[in-house]
Amino acid sequence: MIKNHKDIIDLVQNDDMMMKILNIVKFLKLPDCWICAGIIRNRIWDALHHFEEPTMIEDVDVIYFDSNSIDEKIDKSIEERLYTIHPNINWSVKNQARMHKRNGDDPYKSTEDAVSKFPETATAIAVRLNEEDNVDLITPCGIEDLVNLIVRPTKHFLRNANTKAKVYEDRLQKKKWQEKWDKLAIIHMDF
Repeated sequence: MIKNHKDIIDLVQNDDMMMKILNIVKFLKLPDCWICAGIIRNRIWDALHHFEEPTMIEDVDVIYFDSNSIDEKIDKSIEERLYTIHPNINWSVKNQARMHKRNGDDPYKSTEDAVSKFPETATAIAVRLNEEDNVDLITPCGIEDLVNLIVRPTKHFLRNANTKAKVYEDRLQKKKWQEKWDKLAIIHMDF
């Protein structure tokens, strides 16, 4: 059972593919760099649903924060580099120092600040390997919803419901999470 931060870290450390990905990303030496969102969330939901095989990885979101280099071309070149290291992974690299513009938000202060503004609390999670090769975890919205199989909007999305509700609801419809993980409880933003 996964109940706390240590359980999540143990899950990541015992997942060979996750550790391989974390080592590849650490090798990049990007500032304030993490893997985040679906790859971690899905592994946790798989474990809580007692799946024998993990759900296929759709993509690996690599996020970092570098306010000195916000050109999207840099992200694309990092993705190309990652594809040469591991071509079988669908890499997605985003410098969070520029993502506020796309999301219609005030500038983010750090990667953790950006993660706090993700659509769902269960998706607002990131991990990395630190200098000692230990797994670091950030969960700016907590882990309660994630480990209790609840999908709900983050406080950021709730505070900005007039502009964010459609984004949230469209994601729910597109992702069809309950088809894969039937124990999920989905909280909608229907106002």
